[in-house]
Amino acid sequence: MATETETPEDIEDDELDGAEEPQRLDLTVEVEDTGPCLKHVRVVVPRADIDRSRDELLDEFIDEAQVPGFRPGRAPKELVLKRFKDEVDDKVKQNVLFASLEQLSDEQDFDPINQPDLDIDALEIPEEGDFEYEFDIEVRPEFDLPSFAGLEIENYEADVSDEQVAEAVDRYVSQYGQLAPIEEAAQIGDQLTLEAKFTKDGEVVHEIDEFTARLRPVLRFQDAEIEGFDTLFEGAEIDDKKECDVLVSPGAEKAELRGETLHAEFTLVDLKRADRPELDEALLERMGVESAEELTGNIRQSLERQAKYQQRQHARDQVLSKITASATWELPEKLVTRQTDNALRRELLEMRQAGFTDADIRARENQLRQNAIEETRSALKQHFVLDRVATENDLEVEEQELETEVLMMALQSGDSPRKVRSQLQKSGMIENLEAQLRERKAIDFILGQAKMKDVPLPTPEKDRVEAVGVSVCGMVDVVESEDEEE
Repeated sequence: MATETETPEDIEDDELDGAEEPQRLDLTVEVEDTGPCLKHVRVVVPRADIDRSRDELLDEFIDEAQVPGFRPGRAPKELVLKRFKDEVDDKVKQNVLFASLEQLSDEQDFDPINQPDLDIDALEIPEEGDFEYEFDIEVRPEFDLPSFAGLEIENYEADVSDEQVAEAVDRYVSQYGQLAPIEEAAQIGDQLTLEAKFTKDGEVVHEIDEFTARLRPVLRFQDAEIEGFDTLFEGAEIDDKKECDVLVSPGAEKAELRGETLHAEFTLVDLKRADRPELDEALLERMGVESAEELTGNIRQSLERQAKYQQRQHARDQVLSKITASATWELPEKLVTRQTDNALRRELLEMRQAGFTDADIRARENQLRQNAIEETRSALKQHFVLDRVATENDLEVEEQELETEVLMMALQSGDSPRKVRSQLQKSGMIENLEAQLRERKAIDFILGQAKMKDVPLPTPEKDRVEAVGVSVCGMVDVVESEDEEE
């Protein structure tokens, strides 16, 4: 149990060595397993320890208290206690609670995940008798690590061909094309403006007045996706209506609709198409590069980072599938729910580092949201395994390694390293970044003991998924409390 203490930086080591150890409390502690990775702790502080703490505090108050009719340090103890009873009681509770938690942390062998669920304000030390308090705390799971020696791992070859670079340059340049309304039939890549209505058993579940999406094989909502979206709308014209069924994902925000099949009705409201612009000096200036060669070089570097990312992820997935096969231990649902958004942000951060486009990241985000709970449960188990590997093998992240990652992110975004680091710190993501690097070291440690077999990197399907920032079920309404309204 991590309890922070403040130690002045100017205290010399010999002063600390000469300081008296605080007297230990005669605690009675009961620890009970109450669920997956969850313990209930009951602590009893005997009356003698409480009285000793009170006497020490009273001595301090007597020395400093301003009592009318008495010089400092000369007021009777009974008078000081009566006059400053509330302050003394609060300080006794603070000291006793702090000391007992600190001692509990030293003496107990469980490994907490976070701070105990303890309402300090509700605790009161009685006038007579012992002081008792109890709390629940989430702890790290206990498990045995398997041997890593001799694991067989496929290793993606991360070479990027000239053909792949040329295709990527073409796609990048096409993003700057000017969209213009057309009166032709829809083709792959066109931008559709659609109205949508989703029903279940004839009852309307959700309506979307208008949203835009490029015509691609898969249309991915935040809580569902439609395979064959290209087949559904290719050749369609304005005012055409199309219908299909859609399966709501298991991780949808509306729990009552998870796994349900909805009927979707779409109306094509508008249709636009973009022409590929000419790569001239004006466009190069808009892109922030001086030449087509510089653009090509930048895109090649981005593709190489993406290939490295896929290589690392493929190796990571194989390693984790092998070493977590025996991870049959369960995790607290509160922990899983709390970490869902955090796990999502971490993966999107890693994709950003690797140079993926906003569209790629948005598509992955929607996919993750559809399976958020299960993805998070799996990610947490993986984290505990890798953290254990890092701890047992003294794998730590150096400050220079962290600075290098921030610099790479800055180069990708076009911002200064200082600004990127500031953004990460303000959002709380700097800790996530450090955890990623530590886990990456754990993966590398395991891979260093594995048997690697090179295989070609699978050719990804280009422009397959179109992700949109809307839901087929609609968002859960947030009901404000009366206090919040005031």
